[in-house]
Amino acid sequence: MSVRDNYTMINIREYLALGTDEEVGEPALVRMLSDFSCPKNPDVEYFLKKNAIEFTKKNQSVTYLVFSNDEGELIGYFSIALKPLTVRGETVSNTVKRKLLRISELDEKSQTYTMSAYLIAQLGKNFAEGRNNRITGAEMLELAWSVIEEMQYMGGGMVVFLETNNDDKLLKYYNNNRFSQFDTRQTTSKEQESHELVQLLRLL
Repeated sequence: MSVRDNYTMINIREYLALGTDEEVGEPALVRMLSDFSCPKNPDVEYFLKKNAIEFTKKNQSVTYLVFSNDEGELIGYFSIALKPLTVRGETVSNTVKRKLLRISELDEKSQTYTMSAYLIAQLGKNFAEGRNNRITGAEMLELAWSVIEEMQYMGGGMVVFLETNNDDKLLKYYNNNRFSQFDTRQTTSKEQESHELVQLLRLL
């Protein structure tokens, strides 16, 4: 558990560690997540309800729940994972390339940098009963960033990246929070048609 100003973050491993206890363990966690609503981004809601627990158990990612300190209500969540990342040199500045050289393998032929990076895999607010109004998107992103900074302190690393829909409003939001586009990719989800995601990175 981590308390920061008006919010408390809880790693869902804390619930899972308590096993099948109906009041505080995994069953209680499942009930809590069932009330999460994010109509603006169904993928965010689906991940939390259907994948977050299993992904955490399998060490594919770790999900943190965000609660308001005044009401103790679930107002959002984010998930973080460690992923291999390849960045084409032509897509970033010389300054970024010099920094990437410290922690990556450079393929001279293709001029690509390959490294381990922190992925903000999911980030969303809970729209149930208007709880989304109790925290801003910038505050949610800052909470996720603070957790990654703690991870970096313990284990190193330098690159954080995320993927978002190709939407002008979203891209402006992330650019304002010092993320820069470096590539795009097509999704391969079985649940929906393939579409383009914009990839953005920020250095720690």
